[in-house]
Amino acid sequence: MTPSHAIRHVRITPIAFRDPPLLNAAGIHEPWALRAVIEIETASGLVGINETYGDLPMLQALAKAAPALQGLSPWALNEMESRVAALVTPPVQAPSEFLTQQVSLAPGTHVSKTVAKVVSAFEVAMLDLQGQLAQAPVVDLLGGAARDRVPYSAYLFFKPAEHIDRPYAPDPWGEALTPDQLVAQAQRMIDQYGFQSIKLKAGALPPEQEAAGMLALARAFPGTPLRIDPNANWSVATSLKIVEQLHGLLEYYEDPAPGLDGMAAVARACDVPLATNMVVTDFAEFRRNTELGCPVRIVLSDHHYWGGLRATQRLSTLCRTFDLGLSMHSNSHLGISLTAMTHLCASVPQLTYACDTHYPWQDDEVVSGGRLKLEHGSLRVPTAPGLGVTLDRDALARLHDNYLRCGIRHRDDLGQMRKYDPSFTGIQPRF
Repeated sequence: MTPSHAIRHVRITPIAFRDPPLLNAAGIHEPWALRAVIEIETASGLVGINETYGDLPMLQALAKAAPALQGLSPWALNEMESRVAALVTPPVQAPSEFLTQQVSLAPGTHVSKTVAKVVSAFEVAMLDLQGQLAQAPVVDLLGGAARDRVPYSAYLFFKPAEHIDRPYAPDPWGEALTPDQLVAQAQRMIDQYGFQSIKLKAGALPPEQEAAGMLALARAFPGTPLRIDPNANWSVATSLKIVEQLHGLLEYYEDPAPGLDGMAAVARACDVPLATNMVVTDFAEFRRNTELGCPVRIVLSDHHYWGGLRATQRLSTLCRTFDLGLSMHSNSHLGISLTAMTHLCASVPQLTYACDTHYPWQDDEVVSGGRLKLEHGSLRVPTAPGLGVTLDRDALARLHDNYLRCGIRHRDDLGQMRKYDPSFTGIQPRF
């Protein structure tokens, strides 16, 4: 490493962007989604970028770890991991029942994931730097592309027409509470992006109503792979009742019942493969799944909290070893995260299913050139050096101003839902 390539500065910019009122088992999305943009700059002025979580605890962890990168080579990923772990490893604590419920829905918010999240945040930006230095795309640093396009799935949500507090004009998607409205949402998303598979976020309305929505989708889009994700908000009995109603329709069944034991109970009585981003979220939980005979057959990874792109490649090797499927989870995100996912998924030969993405639900962007273009439900793998995207400085400033003004510092779907229904508890399973 030459001195000009040493890391001299890490910038962390919190941002907020509009998020529609999407219903889920925890409640409903707040009007603003939080992210953070990472910039790692070398002494020569070269800048690597990334996007990650933007809630207050994550920002504090990033700020605590950032000085440890000064003087490091962009290639020193192992040393970065050691330094981060030494600085931000949290004390062991027993979460409250409420926190446990929130964590199960959004494992990326759990304090136990702090090191993995910070490592991932810095790793991707350092890989972006490495690619620029080597004049190679990130996918080549990960072993090369197994595919030149990565498929994504339409991600449907039940939703009201607009946020209850009306912070801005209603989103263009409109209300979706009935089967017909759900089909219209899917048709619009497929027409616009060309998706070849459909996932429904469930666990928000009565299960029979959500099953009716799935049946309507099956009639409207015959032969299209379908998935449903109740976010563990159904009991084992309800999970088995609904999967019977959907017999022959599901590509996979994502997190119907709470906990790995609940999933195992469903798996024993169900011939549809079970997928998760809730009960296999790290390598220790992967081991527990294997000890139970792998009731979860498809792992939905997320490099943001699994520890980065390389950690997810290690996960893919384990999935191949145990004959498990692999795909990717997402939450509300912009183009840097989507691009990083695309490089990663292109580098994994055994990617088994089209990946999740919330990208169609967002109308802002922070990368130069505006919104990334999905074609036939897929995103082409960038071939430019590094991630292949750069920051739009004006957009970054605007989204940072949103953050300063929005007043949100922690994601709170439960609190937002109580504006609609003060009696809402979020207790799971609710059905």
